[in-house]
Amino acid sequence: MTDLADLTHALLDAARAAGADDADVLAVDGTSVEIGVRAGQLEKAERAEGVDIGLRVLLGRKQATVASSDTRPDALAQMAARAVAMAREAPEDPHCGLADPSQLATDTDMTRLDLVDTGPEPDPAQLQDMALEAEAAALAVEGIAQVSEAGAGYSHRRLHLSQSNGFSAGYARSDIGLSCVAIAGSGTGMERDYDYDSRVFRSDLRSPQDIGRTAALRTVERLGARRPKTGKYPVLFDERIASSLIGHLVQAINGQAIARGASFLRGAMGERILPAGLSLTEDPHRRRTSASKLFDAEGLPTAPREIVSDGILTSWTLDLATGRKLGMPSTANAARGTSAAPRPALTNLALTQGAATRAELMAQMGTGLLVTSMIGSTINPNTGDYSRGASGFWVENGEIAHPVNEITIAGNLREMWAGMIPANDARLHLSRVVPSLLVEGMTLAGD
Repeated sequence: MTDLADLTHALLDAARAAGADDADVLAVDGTSVEIGVRAGQLEKAERAEGVDIGLRVLLGRKQATVASSDTRPDALAQMAARAVAMAREAPEDPHCGLADPSQLATDTDMTRLDLVDTGPEPDPAQLQDMALEAEAAALAVEGIAQVSEAGAGYSHRRLHLSQSNGFSAGYARSDIGLSCVAIAGSGTGMERDYDYDSRVFRSDLRSPQDIGRTAALRTVERLGARRPKTGKYPVLFDERIASSLIGHLVQAINGQAIARGASFLRGAMGERILPAGLSLTEDPHRRRTSASKLFDAEGLPTAPREIVSDGILTSWTLDLATGRKLGMPSTANAARGTSAAPRPALTNLALTQGAATRAELMAQMGTGLLVTSMIGSTINPNTGDYSRGASGFWVENGEIAHPVNEITIAGNLREMWAGMIPANDARLHLSRVVPSLLVEGMTLAGD
């Protein structure tokens, strides 16, 4: 097994020898297995493993990044020389640079976050059996014509980050997942839906039978869909897709968009963007959650924080570079791969849950649309105008009347956020804990 700490330090030494003023190195060692079945037979079996290493060098205010999977000593020297040569030709960026040593994280032992299942790696045959069980459970539901795909996967990754400012730390992650997509009907009346689960620990994963049956029941419920009449109605975003509404907020407060002036929230700091009583928080220290981390991709210590507090926008999402552009400190949200410089990205989010169930919100809205699936996306980043294809169920007198599809819903995100009402059904193990959300007065384009 490759010692990633030694590898990153060797490349740092090579970068210094090649003339770099500063440098950081990210090394990733990973194994992944993907199994897919169809009609009771193995359809796909893939395994990937290897080491990737990325080097960022800085010459004054110039920087360049290169990546490779060749870890031989002579290859590292060539990689460093190439990166330095690229940096000499790069334009100056007054905001790039490593963290000051006083800013660096000192608590870097991430074992307490439980991000690795210490049990044995699942055998491919076990993954195949899980997928077959999910497929069989789906096919056992009356009305299911076929299962288009059922698959299981496992991955284990080790990461190590070393920087010329003295930071050096690493951690490991594992995850296992299972999914099933079922099909019902035929021709233009064909419908499909899915279910999946992904966890850090295999013992937390839902059963294949539950996943397959749930996918099938969701699919059968969609049969006989028709288009509702065009008009303005309340829309209830099901928990499965409600996090997309918060995802648009996340994009709008990203430091890169704010620094470019390319966000409709660029002047909204300190303003109310959610209803009173609703907060959006980030907690990068949640146990058994795949996005958790004690330090970011620039070595800064992460910490829980409020992004929206009681409806008021209180923070952007910043790395060092975007923080310097805006004259603000980093929020320790840098993320990066081996082939790119750091960028701002969030970890684990949670939106305040409400007191009502999804059924109670349906009763509250009376007549309207329950959205369970969305396709496409037209979001104007400068105005927040929103338009997406959708399908789901028409609600009459507070109860589901029939399935609907081939419709478009439209509105403005600031108006949608300002009046939305949360349910209490968020799944707490997800990295984005967002319940079903009721939005009043959206425009539906149907018949």
